[in-house]
Amino acid sequence: MNAQQLVDERGDLWLALAPLWLDREPSERDYARMVEVIERYDMTLNELEWMFRLEMAPVMSRHQLSIASEWRQFDDYKLMKQLVSHNLRLKGWRRKSWALFSGLTTMMVRHRWNALMNRVAVSRGEKV
Repeated sequence: MNAQQLVDERGDLWLALAPLWLDREPSERDYARMVEVIERYDMTLNELEWMFRLEMAPVMSRHQLSIASEWRQFDDYKLMKQLVSHNLRLKGWRRKSWALFSGLTTMMVRHRWNALMNRVAVSRGEKV
């Protein structure tokens, strides 16, 4: 897969979910927008979980740990470059390593992710 394919296949989803890592709690409007974007993708809750853990959290958690990071909003272009670069290298041992450490990279936003997944499940008429 090349960079353009990644942007075409995941870009909107990644950018819609990025606010989970901002310094404020997402509003109901934010969650509604995220659910709306998620529903455009044919992904199960399990697939969404692994996308969150492997594709996004390793990049996004670095923003949380950086003193110089922008916490009010993200530069979409810069963020997309970082996410694409990470995902192009996400093979073999790197994929396994991030899977192993995904609990650490997701722990600061896990409560937000769980709240979002509950909303997605309700939207789909699934049991929470």
